[in-house]
Amino acid sequence: MTWAYPDFGLALGAALLALLLLALHWRRAWRLARVLGQGAGRLGWKLPLRLLAGAGLLLAWLGPALGVRQQPVRTTGQDVWLLVDVSRSMDAADVAPTRLLRAQAELQRLAAQFPADRLGLLVFGAEAFVQCPLTYDQAALQTFISTLSTRLAAPGPTSLREPLELLLHRLTPAAAALGESAALPPRATAVVLVSDGEDFGENLEPTVQALARAGARVYAVGVGTAAGGQLPGPNGRPLRDAKGQVVRSRLREAPLLQLAAQTSGRYLELNDRQNGFPTLLTLLRTAPAPTQQVRTVSVAHNRYRFPLAAALLLLALDVVLTITIIRP
Repeated sequence: MTWAYPDFGLALGAALLALLLLALHWRRAWRLARVLGQGAGRLGWKLPLRLLAGAGLLLAWLGPALGVRQQPVRTTGQDVWLLVDVSRSMDAADVAPTRLLRAQAELQRLAAQFPADRLGLLVFGAEAFVQCPLTYDQAALQTFISTLSTRLAAPGPTSLREPLELLLHRLTPAAAALGESAALPPRATAVVLVSDGEDFGENLEPTVQALARAGARVYAVGVGTAAGGQLPGPNGRPLRDAKGQVVRSRLREAPLLQLAAQTSGRYLELNDRQNGFPTLLTLLRTAPAPTQQVRTVSVAHNRYRFPLAAALLLLALDVVLTITIIRP
């Protein structure tokens, strides 16, 4: 047995108030009967009737649920994949406090605006992996976003091709493997790629063309500045290369612009002067209407109707059956 509104403290307070009002009513009727030389004992059999009616109303208010039932829900939301660069270059402080921390805060605010959509999180550096699969669970997604760190990525050169190919694999409906792709209409997919654009991988062109054919729109968010910023080393001092030169990471817009242009998406910037996330939110909300789908969810079977019906029946009986206390 579960409860839809398990506020037992408030329910207990309401019950005590109802009992107090009933006692005051009983006391007033008893005093009036004594003054007129009558008996109020006839009210005695109505007391349990009213107590049972009150208990039924209280029980219905708490919402008792017993068992689980499957309920179809028609959804019109889209799938939004968040692809986040967690390579060492995202520790640069040319965007305060760092590129990754600023992007992390904006992503948390963005994700909170889509409670009816499935969102997933994919992180990448030298390699790419799914941090959180597509889910309607906002709390879980927010937890994963809050734990983003450059320590998640293995050391090595950043590759934009790795996360995009992993995304392409994920865009294939799970039902296709079972031969049921015709039963599930394709879902609209939006991809939010947050990166400083550093790419030391292979040619992106074939992967970008495959994304465009799959119908995924890429909204690329370039984090950083053209002037760039120094990377912190293990000891807190600026990181230096083999020649002893301070390593600087600069925003590289070219691959991000290519991704956005060839997938009918949009390129936006995130730095101390510009914040493209409000525009991104508008673009995601005004994207072409996705295909409707029907999914089945498990919901608790609320049984409030039974105690409510019993309480209403008892109250109707209380009204119909009148008792004459004061006789002429």
